[in-house]
Amino acid sequence: MFNSYADSYAHFGIHEEMLKDSVRTGSYRSAIINNPHLFQGKTVLDVGCGTGILSMFAAKAGAKHVVGIDMSNIIDQAQKIIEANGFKDKITLVKGKLEETELPFPEFDIIISEWMGYFLLYESMLDTVLLARDKYLKKDGLIFPDTATLYLAAIEDQDYKEEKINCDFFVRSHLWDNVYGFDYSCIKDIALREPLVDTVEMKAVVTDPCLIKHIDLLTAKKEDLTFDVPFSLTASRNDYIHAFLAWFDISFECTHKKVKFSTGPHSQYTHWKQTVFYTPTTMVVSEGDKVTGRLTCAPNARNNRDLDIEITYQAGAEASNTIHYKIYERPC
Repeated sequence: MFNSYADSYAHFGIHEEMLKDSVRTGSYRSAIINNPHLFQGKTVLDVGCGTGILSMFAAKAGAKHVVGIDMSNIIDQAQKIIEANGFKDKITLVKGKLEETELPFPEFDIIISEWMGYFLLYESMLDTVLLARDKYLKKDGLIFPDTATLYLAAIEDQDYKEEKINCDFFVRSHLWDNVYGFDYSCIKDIALREPLVDTVEMKAVVTDPCLIKHIDLLTAKKEDLTFDVPFSLTASRNDYIHAFLAWFDISFECTHKKVKFSTGPHSQYTHWKQTVFYTPTTMVVSEGDKVTGRLTCAPNARNNRDLDIEITYQAGAEASNTIHYKIYERPC
């Protein structure tokens, strides 16, 4: 499974998409380059270094030495990029899994990493960052970024569904009832349990957001990434609810001038987009109504880079519903 995961990140198209994400890359650049007082003369560990962009930011900010580690073959190209930009003596790249690899320094002043996935935790790379923290970070060391917050809201998406979902042939809707004249309705339930990663317009959001998970990377434990939390959403207008919507915010709290960005529908586009969890029935809400429930999240037992998510919800006096979802790696 790890080989499949590593191989998927060897394709430059994935890195191109991330590099072109100006919110993502620009935020890291601002947090690092604009805080040279934090990096001057320091040793830095870049976990999951990819093409080396964060490592070069750190070197440019004055780091004494940067070690970048990645288990993907993209690191071979990263080495060429590092050398082409004159950082050969300042940046050392190591290929392998952090858990199994010996690094050239016993400890580091700063850890930098772009570990976030869809729904924040998909791909479970945060586990590796926490391991790096416990094994290599000096006392009072810094982590970039150091705070992540996950949010949930509800959306009305009848028009959105018609545009974004029903335009595809194999869909999660009534089209399963007639596939070239055959009844595929038994697939509906399975299809519903696959969250959709896509951009949602702010006008589709019909409730206030609810914070469902806050992660402090300086203190979080691996066990904290499995959680069961309550939520309460307040309807902001009279409307219908067809799905729940999740996104996350990232913050570099240790910087002199706080750097943060959001992947929510109210913010500029990022490659993480938002995660949509469709409900089997439509909820009717009036302004001020509450939609309450619980959300559980855990790594999948067979592949811990996948996520199993369960949402139990109730709108007003309606009966409660429980839906099991799975975010998993899809073959190309």
